[in-house]
Amino acid sequence: MDEFRFEITEETEDERIDKCLSMLIDSLSRSFIQKMIKDGSVYVNGQPVKGSYRVRAEDNVVFRLPKAVEPDIAPEPIPLDILYEDDDVVVVNKPKGMVVHPAAGHYSGTLVNALMYHCGSSLSGINGVMRPGIVHRIDMDTTGSVIACKNDFAHNSIAEQLKAHTVTRRYHAICHGILKDEAGIIDRPIGRHPTDRKKMAVNEKNGKHAVTHYRVLKYFSRYTYIECELETGRTHQIRVHMSSIGHPLLGDETYGSRNVPFQLQGQVLHAKTLGFRHPASGAYLELDAPLPAYFSHLLEIL
Repeated sequence: MDEFRFEITEETEDERIDKCLSMLIDSLSRSFIQKMIKDGSVYVNGQPVKGSYRVRAEDNVVFRLPKAVEPDIAPEPIPLDILYEDDDVVVVNKPKGMVVHPAAGHYSGTLVNALMYHCGSSLSGINGVMRPGIVHRIDMDTTGSVIACKNDFAHNSIAEQLKAHTVTRRYHAICHGILKDEAGIIDRPIGRHPTDRKKMAVNEKNGKHAVTHYRVLKYFSRYTYIECELETGRTHQIRVHMSSIGHPLLGDETYGSRNVPFQLQGQVLHAKTLGFRHPASGAYLELDAPLPAYFSHLLEIL
């Protein structure tokens, strides 16, 4: 267990404990520090402290950062389509049918299994034993850009950008029907489906704020090729939002028709563009994941 010790000076006196620690430990985000305070990992003068505590001069602060638990996940030599990689992050173009991290029914063949083989021990551990390095995810049958972090500093940085909605995430998709407007904004809260707990739904009562921007790329006779940009990042957001306006994604049996044409495997949805501030340099990076072969072939057929 790593331990940080500080004696409070007049410069930081009367600051809230979480803000004070975020100023003193620049490698950790304030939200992560707040979580550690809630978990009882921060002590002032030998006693666990609450998040509302304001530090006083000569307070002795101890912050105990638990070491990441060695994940019980087997590294697997699965080929990766790497869009970008350096000492802090790796961005992968995930194929269709690959689960991002191990879960019930999928303990091997996941992106995490592949990353553990590729990166070895250099993956962040903030997310615990089941999701090393993973900051966000996309669905099994959604293809495209996923970022993983190689250290906790990078993980905190990307997580904070996601929380602040400053990460660029543009998706390409094909939906049923002909969209009336060439561009639009869907601003509808998303939460658990009231009767089917495996699904998400527009939920005005218990849902979380969710906004999707869409624009038409091409019209076909019965379908529309669109680009969707996420302002927020709720589970199944694009799939739920497009279904809510009567235009579910082609191939999406969960939120659309179970009668799937073209022998598709799941929804036609691709995380094409991912843009973020690099954790170390602060420079803005924008990466583009080429459309998978099935998607390009489908566009030709349509």
